[in-house]
Amino acid sequence: MSDQPRTVVITGGSKGLGAGIVQSFLDSGDRVATCSRSATPQIKEWEADFGDRFLFREADISDREQSGAFVKAVTDQWGAVDVLVNNAGVARDGILALFSDEDTDTVIDLNLKGTIHLTRAVVRSMLTQRAGRIVNISSITGLTGYRGLTVYGATKAALDGFTRALAREVGSRNITVNSIASGYLKTEMSHGLDDGQLGQIVRRTPAGRLGDPDDIARAVQFLVDERNDWITGQVLVVDGGLTC
Repeated sequence: MSDQPRTVVITGGSKGLGAGIVQSFLDSGDRVATCSRSATPQIKEWEADFGDRFLFREADISDREQSGAFVKAVTDQWGAVDVLVNNAGVARDGILALFSDEDTDTVIDLNLKGTIHLTRAVVRSMLTQRAGRIVNISSITGLTGYRGLTVYGATKAALDGFTRALAREVGSRNITVNSIASGYLKTEMSHGLDDGQLGQIVRRTPAGRLGDPDDIARAVQFLVDERNDWITGQVLVVDGGLTC
């Protein structure tokens, strides 16, 4: 394996799951760039602790121009991107009959269109260097369907389809593309559930607990390992057995 640090781009890395993934790559000695709509205290800590190995930009990736500007900032500073983790996402719950147009656009624009825009910008540098690893963070809601999450689940199912098609497009250039279908985690994305709902999820989960960001980060690290060049176009379910 190469001893050179990788250039890693992670969207939505300022908190929650994204922050856990950012930390795992910083701990591995990589150069990490992340973006979100605003900075958090965690961002300030990383800037102080990791200096020129960490880059943050405020960016809304649902905006094509901001997405492209973020990728350009990364490549201007460090060159081609080696690893891309598409983590940024937003959830809005509610039954479809009462779901607003505004919420529909927000979820689709960030979860799906934003991921496509940013991946297109990154994959160009990967094609040039004939190497790369892409991991899309999807969800078990895209596999099984959950009441009140029709639009969110649709975007996550679309990410899995995007994963499979892109893997076919870029596989000959030593670029792998995979999804991680995450289960319920102890992050802000599950804060809309009350204690009774969370307790029911835990009881239905063979592992007997909600997930931690570290559970997903370890799966990401496995998929982006340079030795795993024969795993591509796959959806890896990491949910404590909830959907088994």
